[in-house]
Amino acid sequence: MTADLGRQVADAELVARFRRDPDEFTAVYDRYFRDVYRYAVGRLDVQTGEDIAAETFCVAFAQRDGFDPERGGLRPWLFGIATKLMARHRRKEARHYKALIRTGAAAFIEGHESRVVTSVAAQRLQPQLLKALTKLNSGERDVVLLIAVGQLSHEEVAQTLGIADGTVRSRLSRARKKFQQMIDREAING
Repeated sequence: MTADLGRQVADAELVARFRRDPDEFTAVYDRYFRDVYRYAVGRLDVQTGEDIAAETFCVAFAQRDGFDPERGGLRPWLFGIATKLMARHRRKEARHYKALIRTGAAAFIEGHESRVVTSVAAQRLQPQLLKALTKLNSGERDVVLLIAVGQLSHEEVAQTLGIADGTVRSRLSRARKKFQQMIDREAING
C-alpha cells in the first residue's frame, strides 16, 4: 500500500512536470515502457507487441493534457491505451490461439503465452486453456490477460478498462467458470 501511495505521488509529480515541459514525458516512458511492452508482446506477436507498446506512448504523449490523476495512476492509464489499441488485433489474436490448437504446436511454444498458460494450469491442460481463451468474450479475455500477462491488480484492471472493481471480479469469475467447463468437458470427452 505504501509503494502504491509512493508511486501515485511520484506519478502526480511526473504529470505536473510533463505538463510544464513536454520533454519530461520521457520519465513516464522510462518508468512504464517495460511493463506495457511485456503486456503487449504477451498478448500479441513480438513485432505487433513492439508496435503497440510504442504507439501506446505516442498516443499517451498526444493525450497527456487529458490525463486525470483523480481517475487513477499513469500505469493503468497506459494499459488502458494499450488495451484499446489491441482491440483492433483481437481477431488476429483469436486466430492465433485457434492455429496453435489446430497444429498441436501449443505444447512446444516457448513464448510468453506458454509461460502464462503454464502458470495457470499443468502443461497438459495448455491446449484446452488456449481453446477456452477463444471462447471468452473480449471483456473477459482482457481481464484475464491483464491479470495473467500484465500482472495488474484487480483495481488496476478496473482503472485500465474504465469499469468497476466488481465488474472485473465478475468477468474473472465468468472466465474461470468457462475455463472449468471447457477443461471438464475435455476430460470427459477425451
